[in-house]
Amino acid sequence: MAYEAHTLTRGWYNIPLGITNVNQTELVAAVAKKTGFSAKDSKAAIQAVLSAIEDSLTKGKGVRTTLGTFSLGKRAARMGRNPKTGEAIQIKASKTVRFKASKTVKDKVNKR
Repeated sequence: MAYEAHTLTRGWYNIPLGITNVNQTELVAAVAKKTGFSAKDSKAAIQAVLSAIEDSLTKGKGVRTTLGTFSLGKRAARMGRNPKTGEAIQIKASKTVRFKASKTVKDKVNKR
């Protein structure tokens, strides 16, 4: 699998974060390999799961899985600044999707 390493750019220096991303094609291939399903079936299964999570969040319901919990958060309306002009602008209240990893996932990531 090909991974893309990310770098935090601050002025003239770069800090390697060691963060890599797996794209959808690589995820489909990994699921197909683990399950023995075809790539087409694996892609359909992944899309179905993600669609079900999206539908639940759209209805205002959280989703708890062994991976972690997806929930809705609220951002209050606030004043901000247009970065181009410096003009003060009103930013509307909005909802945001939050994810909290389960203890099992945290432990595996931190190799406890």
